Amino acid sequence: MRKFDIIIMGLKNLFRRKTRTMLTVLGVVIGTAAIVVMVSLGLGMNESYDQQIKQMGSINIINVTKYRNSAEGRGGAVSQKEIILDDTAIAKIKALKGVAGVTPILETYGKIIAGKKITFCSIIGIDSNQMANFDYKIAEGTLLKEGDTDSIVFGGSLPMNFYNPKLTYSPQTTPVKVLSEKLQLTFDMRYGERRQQGLGGDETSKKPSILYKLKATGLLVQTNGNDNNDYSIFMDIKYLQKLIKDTSKQIKGLQDSNYSVSSSNSETKGYERLMVKVEDIDDVDSIQEQIDEMGYGTNSLRDVRKSMQKQSQTLQMVLGGLGAISLLISALGITNTMIMSIYERTREIGVMKVLGCKLKNIKQLFLFEAGVIGLFGGIVGIILSYAASFILNKVGLNVLGGNNDGGYTGMGMGMGMGMGMEQQSSKISVIPPWLAIFAVAFAILIGLISGFSPARRAMKLSALEAIKSE
Repeated sequence: MRKFDIIIMGLKNLFRRKTRTMLTVLGVVIGTAAIVVMVSLGLGMNESYDQQIKQMGSINIINVTKYRNSAEGRGGAVSQKEIILDDTAIAKIKALKGVAGVTPILETYGKIIAGKKITFCSIIGIDSNQMANFDYKIAEGTLLKEGDTDSIVFGGSLPMNFYNPKLTYSPQTTPVKVLSEKLQLTFDMRYGERRQQGLGGDETSKKPSILYKLKATGLLVQTNGNDNNDYSIFMDIKYLQKLIKDTSKQIKGLQDSNYSVSSSNSETKGYERLMVKVEDIDDVDSIQEQIDEMGYGTNSLRDVRKSMQKQSQTLQMVLGGLGAISLLISALGITNTMIMSIYERTREIGVMKVLGCKLKNIKQLFLFEAGVIGLFGGIVGIILSYAASFILNKVGLNVLGGNNDGGYTGMGMGMGMGMGMEQQSSKISVIPPWLAIFAVAFAILIGLISGFSPARRAMKLSALEAIKSE
């Protein structure tokens, strides 16, 4: 019996009993759609988690600190061990395979003066030679480079944060053109603020604020408030250390200082922390482990991502299990259909055997019919899954309380946050191509497994008894 004959006969048998076949296929459709939609919800959550992490910063960055939990502190009371982060530590980490860049980080606060306007800002000291190796996107000008001393790079939102302290209310409507302005920096937190009579009359307030001239070389791309760097300035770490040391000397001995730095800032050994850029995201875990083994404390967004992924995988398993139950029920339907088909076609099977049809051909015929039911059910189920996914992504976000600004309101906000969706662009349901292909293949496999027992039963029928059967 030729393969072509098996295919034609199998299709005729299925279409001969259209109602039963359609009901059996419908069971596979529901089962396939259920498992795909359930898994897609978990994948959607996973994708939303990744978007949130990307907003928080780069996954390729490892933060190295000089504090880590000692072995004695694990599993009990926290006992921290201090390790000095110096140029030797930087050289050791930089020598690791896969490390694209290492920079020490120094953070403090101050005020930037541009003409009559001022703004409070975070000051980040960084190795100017290494800034280009990290994920800082420039909107105007250039990033810091080797040799820059009194140069700074502005965070994307900081130019809109300037205000005139002499005015009671002065909303900023246009950003200050920082690249062309003459800028000054002070660590005096009361600079420009009005002082009431009888207050702030200490020794420091009688002296003029210590100011340093700076020039802006670049402005970073705005991240819409998702990154603290938006309201920071970046400058060469060695120059920042020099300014801190100089300021600390000048204010030494003054009481009730209004400065954000003190004499202790200039006496700190080594660096507070390092930033390590890993070339390949897949190497982050291994490099982080190597740095841990050196004795330094480490953390990265991969740690957060791992925790989120565990939650997502657990949810996917639960939802996938629920969908699998539906597909199991449909498998029982296929088995029932094929067994009933044997009873109805007993005489036909006997005639085939008498005419010399091989047992394996009879087996192939029934397996083909079961496989076609799985194939049709899988394909229609995937189409239904994509339709359901589209509706969830278009309508579901509005039901959760999504608004035009990409946020959430009321109860929807809580649900949206709980599902890991903070932006309207996030998808509730995601069906990648591999999931669709896997679902169809799985449906076919279920059909074949369900049809295997009935096929063996058909093979074992006695030819003479089958012919006698009415």
